[in-house]
Amino acid sequence: MKRLVLIVDMIIFTMSSLYAQMPNLMIPPFSIEMASKFSSITMACLDKEYPNNNIHLMDSDSDVLSPSKLHPAFYGNLNWHSSVHAHWLLVKLIIDFPELKDRDKIIAAIDKHLTPENIAAEVAYFSRSGRACFERPYGWSWLLKLSSELARSDEKFAKKWFQNLAPLADVIKKGYYDYLPGLYYPIRRGSIDNTAFGIALAYDYAVAVGDKTFETFLAERAKFYFYNDNNVPANWEPEGEDLFSPSLIEADLMRRILTKEQFVRWFKDFMPEIPFSLIYPAVVANRKDPKGVNLDGLNLSRAWCMFELAKVLPDDSQSHRDLWQAGYRHAAEALPNVLSDNCSGSQWLATFAVYMYESLSNVQQ
Repeated sequence: MKRLVLIVDMIIFTMSSLYAQMPNLMIPPFSIEMASKFSSITMACLDKEYPNNNIHLMDSDSDVLSPSKLHPAFYGNLNWHSSVHAHWLLVKLIIDFPELKDRDKIIAAIDKHLTPENIAAEVAYFSRSGRACFERPYGWSWLLKLSSELARSDEKFAKKWFQNLAPLADVIKKGYYDYLPGLYYPIRRGSIDNTAFGIALAYDYAVAVGDKTFETFLAERAKFYFYNDNNVPANWEPEGEDLFSPSLIEADLMRRILTKEQFVRWFKDFMPEIPFSLIYPAVVANRKDPKGVNLDGLNLSRAWCMFELAKVLPDDSQSHRDLWQAGYRHAAEALPNVLSDNCSGSQWLATFAVYMYESLSNVQQ
């Protein structure tokens, strides 16, 4: 038995050494060709109304409506939050790649969705009684991510869409003000309910639009939930349907709201060393299972957290080196599966892949 353990350890050490020597060779560059593939996957689902898996509270027969009637802006891509982050992906690609194939077609499609009338209907949906929990906080956070992406652009279409989307962004922002003070315990599991992820993208929005009051509010809630955490049991991760690493997504939030010096001290207590469970990618046993494929998303979200954390931690620290290498390892494992025909999650995994590439930029190697 001891001999078997020794052999396994030797194999792991060899794999680790190879990954450490060649991390850059394992991830294709974020080129216009890659962007075109992601945009094609996403555009194919943008107006695809069915199948649809939205959660919808009905009070009477009059509430039995088609997805496009309920959500004229965000009805494709299987559910509301996936439709929202599909819009974010497409917006980001047409901004970052002006020469993108079908750019005009993408602009026309989004222009049809993000009209004042459609956004007013979305606002009305959120305003109905009993819908305070709708898409909270995952869909909320992606809506604000979309808005912040539009806010950073000087493109004429982006300015128009930002203004059109503003009433819904205001509703979501109010939702955070109503929700977080009453949430005494954060939701830590690696699901769409995760509190840290929900706050992180909202915080980015506050920074992007210059809303200091909202920014301060979110930072205070994040500190209330997470500032005193230490010795996180990350070796328990992952669970079988995780989208996020509970430990890494929390750290990714805290590096936003703390100064670099504060974060380095906090992270040392929070995760004294990177456990084996985070060093290597999660195993995806069945990519045709809609929940099992979540682990491909987990590997991508782990990678973006690792790259972001590596930017903040001292370059000569072991944690910096471990996270940088592990980030490439996770991305290299997951990226080929985003475009695979044997995957049931390509329409949303593309978003996670683009977010990962966004986080990879400017990493201190």
